[in-house]
Amino acid sequence: MELSVVDLSPVPDDGTATDAYANTVEAARRAERLGYSRFWVAEHHGMTNRIAGTTPEVLLGHLAAETDAIRLGSGAVLLNHYSPFKVAEEFGALDALAPGRIDAGLGRANGSPAADRALGTSRRVQNPDEDHTEKIEAVVNHLYDDYPDEHPYGDLEIPRSGEGPPVPWVLGSSPSSAKIAGELGLRYCFAAFIRPHLAVQSFEAYREHFRPSRLAGSIESPEGMVAVNAVCADTDEEAARLRAVAEASFARMQRGEVGTTPSVDEAIEELGDVPDPTPATLDADEWPRAVSGSPETLADLLDQLADRVGVDEVMIQHVVADHDDALRSHELLAEGVGLAPR
Repeated sequence: MELSVVDLSPVPDDGTATDAYANTVEAARRAERLGYSRFWVAEHHGMTNRIAGTTPEVLLGHLAAETDAIRLGSGAVLLNHYSPFKVAEEFGALDALAPGRIDAGLGRANGSPAADRALGTSRRVQNPDEDHTEKIEAVVNHLYDDYPDEHPYGDLEIPRSGEGPPVPWVLGSSPSSAKIAGELGLRYCFAAFIRPHLAVQSFEAYREHFRPSRLAGSIESPEGMVAVNAVCADTDEEAARLRAVAEASFARMQRGEVGTTPSVDEAIEELGDVPDPTPATLDADEWPRAVSGSPETLADLLDQLADRVGVDEVMIQHVVADHDDALRSHELLAEGVGLAPR
C-alpha cells in the first residue's frame, strides 16, 4: 500500500498562521523522509482562526523549496471559485518550481455565504455538474497546451518545467464527482472523512462511467485513492484517546461550530468518555468517519478500507490537537505499513 498526507495547516492554540505554516513545512519534510508518496494541502475559507490553509497554490510554492522528492498537490483547489486559466497558470508555475512533482487536485465546495460573496462565487449555478466538468476540462487543456490553434485560447501558454505537466486529479465526496472523473478518464480521490457512507458507491460510479477520453492527461484505466481520517499511536487505547479530537470536532460541526478544534481533554469531556478503540476488523457495511489504532491495527484497517473500494493508495487526513502527536502518528503509521524511508 502507498500512503500520502493531506494537511489543513491547523493553527495551534495561542499561535498564528505563521506557526501553522511552519508546522505544515515540518510535516511535509517528515512525510518525505518517511516514504509517503504525496503531500497535499487543503483550501478552506472563513475559518482562519483555526485553519490557515486558504491558498494551496501559495503554500505549495514554499513547500517546493523545502522538499526534494515527494509529490506536492492541492487537496483540493476549489475550482468553482476561480478561472480555469488562472488555476492552470498557478500549477504550471508550481511545476516549474518542482519539476515533475505536482498534482493538480481539482474539487469544488461552497463556504459560508459571506466567504462565497467575498470570492465572487455564485451559489446558484444552473447545472453545477456540467459547469464543474467544463472547468476541469479547461484546466487540463491549459495544463497540456491542448487547445487547437484555431481555438480562442489556442495561443495562450502557461509556465512549464519541461518534465511533463502537473497530474490532474478529480477530488470529491459523492457519486456525482466520481462520475465526472470517470467520464473524463481522470484519476479520482474520494474524501471518505466527509461522507464515508458513500465511498463504495462513489468508486462503483467511477468505474462504471470510466472511459479513456480525448482529454489530454486521460488515463487508460481507473486509478483511485481514498482519503481517510486516521490517527496512530503506540497502542489502540492511546490512539482512541487522540481520536477523541476528531469525534468532538465533528459533533461541534453538527452543532454549527465550524472550524474549532478542542484539546484531547476537552474532547473527552465533551464526548463524556474516551472513545472505544476502532475494532480490528470492521463489519462489511461499517466505515467510521475516523479510525485509529496502533501501527499494526491501523495498517490492517486501512488495508480493509482500501480493498473495499479497490485502490492501492490511502491519503491520511487527521484532526489532532498537538503537532508532535500528529507527526508521531505519521511516523508510526509509516512503520506499520512498511514504507521505505528516503
